[in-house]
Amino acid sequence: MTQKFEKLKTLLKELFQLDQPDLDFGLYRIMHAKSAEVTQFLDKDLLPQVKQAFGLYKTADKAALEKELAKAIEQAQSLGADPETLPKVKELRAKLANDAVDIGGLENEVYDHLFSFFRRYYSEGDFLAKRVYRSGVYAIPYEGEEVKLHWANRDQYYIKTSEYLRDYAFRLRPDDVAKPMRVHFRLMDAAEGEHGNVKAAEGKDRVFILADEDFIAEEDGDLVLRFGYRPAILADWPESEREGKKKPPTQKDLTASAVSSILAVTDAAFTSWIAELAKPHVNLNGEKADDSRLEGHLKRYTARNTFDYFIHKDLGGFLRRELDFYVKNEVMHLDDIESDTAPRVEQYLSKIKVIRRIADKVIDFLAQLEDFQKKLWLKKKFVVETQYCITLDRIPEEFYSEIAANDAQREEWVRLFAVDEIKGDLATPAYSVPLTAAFLKAFPTLMVDTRLFSESFKDRLLASTHDLASGVGGVLVDSENFQALTLMQAKYQDKIDCVYVDPPYNTDASAIIYKNDYKHSSWLSLIDNRVSASSSLMTKQGIFCMAIDDEELSEARQLLGAHFQKTVGIVAVRSNPQSRKAKGTFSPSHEYALFYGKSNESVPGSLELTAKRLARYPKQDDKGRYSWMSFVRTGTNDRRMDRPRLYYPIFVSDDGSMRIPSMTWSQETGEYGEYLLHEQPKANEVAVYPNAGKNGTVLEKNWHRGHDRFSAEPEEYRVRRDDDGAVKIDFKTRIDEDSTPVTWWDKNEYASSNYGAAELKALFGTKQFDFPKALGLVVDCIRASNPTDTSKILDYFGGSGTSAHAVINLNREDGGRRQFILVEMGIHFDGVLLPRIKKVTFTPNWADGKPTAFASPDEAKTSPGIIKIIRLESYEDVLNNLVPRRSARQEDLLASAEAQGTDRLKEQYMLRYMLDVETRGSQSLLNVKGFADPTAYKLKVKRPGSDESREVNVDLLETFNWLVGLTVQGIAAPQTFTAEFVRDAEGRLGLKGRLRQDAAGPWWFRTVTGTTPDGRRALIIWRKLTGVPEQDNLVLDTWFTRAGYSAKDSEFGLIYVNGDNNLENLKTADDTWKVRLIEEDFHRLMFDTEGL
Repeated sequence: MTQKFEKLKTLLKELFQLDQPDLDFGLYRIMHAKSAEVTQFLDKDLLPQVKQAFGLYKTADKAALEKELAKAIEQAQSLGADPETLPKVKELRAKLANDAVDIGGLENEVYDHLFSFFRRYYSEGDFLAKRVYRSGVYAIPYEGEEVKLHWANRDQYYIKTSEYLRDYAFRLRPDDVAKPMRVHFRLMDAAEGEHGNVKAAEGKDRVFILADEDFIAEEDGDLVLRFGYRPAILADWPESEREGKKKPPTQKDLTASAVSSILAVTDAAFTSWIAELAKPHVNLNGEKADDSRLEGHLKRYTARNTFDYFIHKDLGGFLRRELDFYVKNEVMHLDDIESDTAPRVEQYLSKIKVIRRIADKVIDFLAQLEDFQKKLWLKKKFVVETQYCITLDRIPEEFYSEIAANDAQREEWVRLFAVDEIKGDLATPAYSVPLTAAFLKAFPTLMVDTRLFSESFKDRLLASTHDLASGVGGVLVDSENFQALTLMQAKYQDKIDCVYVDPPYNTDASAIIYKNDYKHSSWLSLIDNRVSASSSLMTKQGIFCMAIDDEELSEARQLLGAHFQKTVGIVAVRSNPQSRKAKGTFSPSHEYALFYGKSNESVPGSLELTAKRLARYPKQDDKGRYSWMSFVRTGTNDRRMDRPRLYYPIFVSDDGSMRIPSMTWSQETGEYGEYLLHEQPKANEVAVYPNAGKNGTVLEKNWHRGHDRFSAEPEEYRVRRDDDGAVKIDFKTRIDEDSTPVTWWDKNEYASSNYGAAELKALFGTKQFDFPKALGLVVDCIRASNPTDTSKILDYFGGSGTSAHAVINLNREDGGRRQFILVEMGIHFDGVLLPRIKKVTFTPNWADGKPTAFASPDEAKTSPGIIKIIRLESYEDVLNNLVPRRSARQEDLLASAEAQGTDRLKEQYMLRYMLDVETRGSQSLLNVKGFADPTAYKLKVKRPGSDESREVNVDLLETFNWLVGLTVQGIAAPQTFTAEFVRDAEGRLGLKGRLRQDAAGPWWFRTVTGTTPDGRRALIIWRKLTGVPEQDNLVLDTWFTRAGYSAKDSEFGLIYVNGDNNLENLKTADDTWKVRLIEEDFHRLMFDTEGL
């Protein structure tokens, strides 16, 4: 094959993710299983179609004609004849001149065009949606907007590289099924690392560092190489190179050091591993690289964490549009068509057809790969764990003895609340081991974490809570935020009054990692996807608030302006009075809070009055605070000519009383019109006008208010006399307690660098989080968003939990029942966010990590009460739980003669359907057979920052509640039953005796009740199926009737059940409830991606 053919094939293998067959994780693992089949299709079926397409020109092949001509000339010369006189030679020369086709050249042109087309859009693992107009010029979609915001990867979903960081494994012998020699890079003692879209902070760029001790081990036949992932320090230099170094080693230095250390291992147990790792790395083209296999993989591993990655929203559509444009501008030249002969034009058009045909098929396969990943990304994720934190005052006392005996819970309270330091007095019991029920009663805001108790305890506790929805004060979601927002769509549609987010600013202090200098573009894609998903959750009156600084201010304003109908306010915040150091530019001491409204009904709320502002209104009466001010207007529109009707006399008596004389307005008299007086001042009165003296002249001004209002509010005015006896009139200027916020916020407590860090230090005793927001700033951002006292407040960049803390404080101020919903992931979730909320729920009073006073009764009453915690399956978990399968019937069908050939079944299957069909039924893509036992649906889930994979039971009940958007009122404790059966004379199955409750019985039921988004009451019945449908459904019918559900038509409009059933047969003619199959709605809703 030609060089251009090989060049194209190498590119296609990269595009098809076949270029790294030794990688053994994520989508690479799936493609490795299909590698031989796809490679054969590429080599034997797809690319040879180029040669086949030009087969009709075989008789006129230029190379063949030239070879035949040379042979004829040689024969003529050997016979001593003049070759040019021979008819054969003349005929061949004529064919070469007029009809010869350079088939090899045509093929190479096709290969070259295909390579050029696909290479121009593909860069480092992603297709960039750049619409090429001509060389160096790009086109963007424009639909007549006044201002158009566009960025390079607007048509893509932002995907973090965490799958590569968390799980990197490769095979040294990828083709050896028996002993592939699998190598793991495993993170140990990581400073968490970037998980999902969690970002590193300034000066703390994390790097991969070989573990100090025990960095190599063999586990279950695999080689494990352990690395840390943390900021480098000077001590990380090898001892022999450390002297004189002033900066820590770079990733390049650390990679070289790790390679040297690993390959220097002499332990005989690892000899074969080291020998394989030391072999030269082989490039995709088959050439040996200068690097060893170990170094090649380490470089790839570390580089993979250097960039963010994306999934195209419609790669097939984009590439097909671009192909059309490419052919018209880069391949088709009208001048050639007009000037060439008909055979040449035919060849030319044939070349275009071949390019389009092959490119379309490559696009089909690429679209299959991208759409498959898009499906996995957008799929609603399973809830893999649900827990509750509940204050003791919300828990029935019947549970207290069990709680008091739980050592794990007691130890957490010691760690978080220092309860072991409570000595007790006459009114308060002392700490003891074990705790006593009396101690629990004395501290009602202690939070019980169900994670520390058995499932049975949690089930019974939830069953004792009769209105779960109204009791939940906060929801915490441990997940990548886009995945969390997609799961929230049904439950919170049109229910969020305030969204507050503090995303990465993309400055040096919090830059997101980006590729190819697309810094702002990557940030916009990150924010755009998430703002779009969250805006649909907001009410009509809802307000969206984003904290941001100058780095992305212009981009953020344009983006939010495109998503929201109303710009409510752009606030400058004095957040860093000391300023942030900068080189060559101004040092910023401010940031911004951007407020946008869902509609024109979005109106900001007023802020709490500052001490500085209150000081300007030192007096107070029954109407509120005020200060005295001259009644004569100053400033704009203060002259008589400006507002003539405000120039009128006030009669003031000797005792200080005031009145408006009888008068009428005349527009015809005076220069500006004037009041005509129908009376004169009495002997003890003087007429006072709004005049002011200046340089011996009298300036006619006007009063602040009209005479009607003056007469109606006499208590608002006073008479004051100067030292020279001149009469002055003052009025009460009042503070506007309901005024909308101003756009400059400069409270001292807004300084996050001071107050944010200090607030966390008070709670934890040490620094727990970089750059926490100041609590006072977030409180005022939420206040300005104008939530009601029962609003839901969403923050999907939860960070250290400042927004949840702010909501708790607001509720304690006014007795509100606002609910916070926070999304965060990584070690900050369990290390900072959750402990912070537990601490501030226990008491608002902290110093050096310990409470300084316990919660008052009012503070306890307005605490969150119940906090719900859910943890979601990740995108990486979805990938790692895929199991491709092809049935024997599918194999036979694809191997049949009818399926072979161009555009036949096998080709169409390979290009369009293979991934989707063969992964169907994988656990992460919903295996409905697993619904037979709702308590045993399992997934392998990875822990952040490690290679550890653990099998967990998916919470199908909770997942379904979110999918249908259920507002949960109650979750019953499970019930199990046993039964015996008998058939009647007609062979119908019936129960022998009663359905008996039995802890070891095979029939298990659990119900969830609540309200759907359209207001219907719903009953969800989960049950275990035994595999005998007739018995299962008889038990269901009996249980359903015995529970009285069939008689509660007015209570439930919808009844969901897993497994085929006969419940509809129990309905009477008057019943209106409907039965839905859980599996059907579960699948439909999990893969419903409309609007995402």
